[in-house]
Amino acid sequence: MRITAIRAYQVDLPLKEGRYSWSNGNYVEVFDATVVAIDTDAGITGYAECCPLGSAYLPSYAKGVRAGLEELAPKLIGLDPTDLATFNRAMDASLNGHPYVKAPLDIACWDILGKVAGMPLVKLLGGVAQEKVQLYRAISQQSADKMAQNIAGYRAEGYTKFQLKVGGDANDDIARIRAARAILEPTDILVADANTGWTRHEATRVAASVADLDVYIEQPCLTYEECLSIRRRTARPFVLDENVTDVNMLVRAIGDDAMDVINLKISKVGGLTKARQMRDLCIAHGIAMTIEDTWGGDIVTAAIAHLAQSTPEEFCFSATDFNSYGTKRIAHGAPQRVNGAMTAPAGPGLGIEPDFEALGDPVLRFA
Repeated sequence: MRITAIRAYQVDLPLKEGRYSWSNGNYVEVFDATVVAIDTDAGITGYAECCPLGSAYLPSYAKGVRAGLEELAPKLIGLDPTDLATFNRAMDASLNGHPYVKAPLDIACWDILGKVAGMPLVKLLGGVAQEKVQLYRAISQQSADKMAQNIAGYRAEGYTKFQLKVGGDANDDIARIRAARAILEPTDILVADANTGWTRHEATRVAASVADLDVYIEQPCLTYEECLSIRRRTARPFVLDENVTDVNMLVRAIGDDAMDVINLKISKVGGLTKARQMRDLCIAHGIAMTIEDTWGGDIVTAAIAHLAQSTPEEFCFSATDFNSYGTKRIAHGAPQRVNGAMTAPAGPGLGIEPDFEALGDPVLRFA
């Protein structure tokens, strides 16, 4: 089997809440997603999606996905998409870095492999390890009272895990965390996610001020070294996200006992091939994971569901159903949230079919 063409589609994904806000005043109102299609000489096409969280969150941006595809995709024509390790080595040899550009190409190849095998990706990624995947809800940064109200509304929809967007003024963040924890049940999970937004002294102060609460502290500061310093000053369970960029960084963090949980974002690390490597390494070292991505719609949510459901429940801290945050559907057969949980599609590969009326015409084509 050989790749004969690669196509890319651009699609806007508006938010139901109108705006998603996080640390340092950052926000997005309409997400810019790229859907990739890989055609083969066997008549099988694989699909994937990449959607960066704006331009200020990670070293990635929406137009960069498509610019990277222009550089990389022509060099992949003629390769066998089912030789995943060989395919990834070819991408790394052709383009240094930029894992988010490579991620949809890798995932589309996994979709092809699943279709060739006649199996859903959850089987190929390790097998069904849990009946359903428990989801978290990200709570956009607003006033303490408003964020607590939003948590109450989402809790009524079945969510029991909440990621509170903090990383602003320390006094405001302490109030946000306390207001959120006060309305939750003792069994509910609360994560205070600063998204790198605190300085070291602010993070130290916030962590000390909420030391009496059942709350996880996530990615308090910009650098790994700063986060490690805060980790050593608090007894609260600790989550790393932005700093865990690849296998080598994960190995370092495990050796330093830098966290209890990581957020494993599929596009941040370069796709399902490398995400699976990191997932298995975490399991071997007893590290739980939130399995997710930077953002996305139906196709990203399907990829998350397959990787998460093939992860043992005790190591799957949570996952994300990004397609429930938006107003636009871009694929048929995508996972749907039921009482705060989801399952992977049962069809071969990702188990989805893009809605080409929603996607429109390709903006890029390589053959």
